[in-house]
Amino acid sequence: MSGATTVSSGDCSLRLPTPTLDAESRSLLQSISAQGGYAYARMAALAAAGDQRAAEAARDMAWEQLHSGPWHSVLPVWRDAYSMACLHVANFHFAAGEFGEALGALDMGLIMGGMLLRKDLHDSVLLVSSESRKKANSLEASGDFKGQKLVPEVPVDVNEVLKILPCRSLTSRRVEKRSGLSMEGFLRDYFQSGTPVVITNCMAHWPARAKWNHLDYLNAVAGNRTVPVEVGKNYLCTDWKQELVTFSKFLERIRTTKPSSSVEPTYLAQHPLFDQINELRDDICIPDYCFVGGGEIQSLNAWFGPAGTVTPLHHDPHHNILAQVVGKKYIRLYSSSVQDELYPYSETMLCNSSQVDLDNIDNTEFPKAEELEFMDCILEEGEMLYIPPKWWHYVRSLTMSFSVSFWWSKETDSSSSG
Repeated sequence: MSGATTVSSGDCSLRLPTPTLDAESRSLLQSISAQGGYAYARMAALAAAGDQRAAEAARDMAWEQLHSGPWHSVLPVWRDAYSMACLHVANFHFAAGEFGEALGALDMGLIMGGMLLRKDLHDSVLLVSSESRKKANSLEASGDFKGQKLVPEVPVDVNEVLKILPCRSLTSRRVEKRSGLSMEGFLRDYFQSGTPVVITNCMAHWPARAKWNHLDYLNAVAGNRTVPVEVGKNYLCTDWKQELVTFSKFLERIRTTKPSSSVEPTYLAQHPLFDQINELRDDICIPDYCFVGGGEIQSLNAWFGPAGTVTPLHHDPHHNILAQVVGKKYIRLYSSSVQDELYPYSETMLCNSSQVDLDNIDNTEFPKAEELEFMDCILEEGEMLYIPPKWWHYVRSLTMSFSVSFWWSKETDSSSSG
């Protein structure tokens, strides 16, 4: 049937909406065959005819191609082949009422696949989600989120916090806080001069402020989804690794992780979660500040993890609004003018990261770093921090924390940035 792939299971017939796959399947299989993927093309054809094992075999073949070398060397056609196979596998699970497995396959297609079938994947996610989360529909309709909050609303004990923060924290210049800052004031006082600022009373209208601190809600809208997470102290450590887990498993990990635990923290860091899970995207709004200067949004990422997660000292090429939805973070910022004194890595992939570990500064190896001037703040729930391009920043979660970063710039600005 045009516009949908049909898979039968007993007396029921369930369909995933795949109009692009239906229209492009023949051409895509020809392109895959031209790259030597004859076995994949045969398995994909059998999958379309109703063979579940063939669908799984095709997915395995495409997966091997995605891992045949460096990511940038993978041919785009194999990313599209992986998306196609994920759609076929998801169809079989959907027909069997295995909604969690179907969502897992679709998420892998979104995370690892190409752009050709992306709309089919998104539309299929919406359909499977609508069938699998009746509870979430009732929760959203009533707004009645029960259960314990992920992060209790208690003030920060500064004396206790200082025991875990880098040396000299909260003793230097604080980032200015402005309530309900106007666009004109932001442009004049901070954007044009490249000065950080914390903006308060600016997120009360976000649905996320009422919803994201509730485990029931997050499990209902995203529990079955698969997300990439980081495991380890931070990306500069040798034992750091990445895993793919369901959102519900991730929530359980961070909910049970204690700051004093020897278990390595699990962190969902700099992930385009809102491109993947539309229900969470609907809970936030792009701040008007992100359109100052005539720029455009370059990326929108989620940062979600337990207390104690650290993003080491680094800088980014774009203007950045970091919105703190749940929990609290400590953030330290250094001007781009002191870059040399922060000893950036010489390697291309890490040149935006500092060799200086603020939690344990080696004064012998990095003698200029300890006495540098900086700005810092504790970013509270409902506050946004503006970080200008190239400003170095270190971030530590003081509680379980869910943040959203909005990067924006003009194309001419970002194209020349490293």
